[in-house]
Amino acid sequence: MELQVGMVVIPRAGHDAGRYHVIVALDGDAVYIADGRRRKRGLPKRKNPRHLAKTGIVLSLSELETDRKIRAALWQYQYGAAAH
Repeated sequence: MELQVGMVVIPRAGHDAGRYHVIVALDGDAVYIADGRRRKRGLPKRKNPRHLAKTGIVLSLSELETDRKIRAALWQYQYGAAAH
């Protein structure tokens, strides 16, 4: 599965490791991720795709419009029934 905007990923390294994030932009050899809380949509974290674990979940573009919607969409994976 190829990385795409809206895909839910888990960083394997760094301060964000182990927390669910969503890809908000692609830039050649890098991706930009946000979680709506620590990493806002307006100032996403640049990551190397090799440091991300793919979940196979893709959010719709309407769920990526605001930080609040991103938090709500990721909450179910981080803390809800779908959590580890």
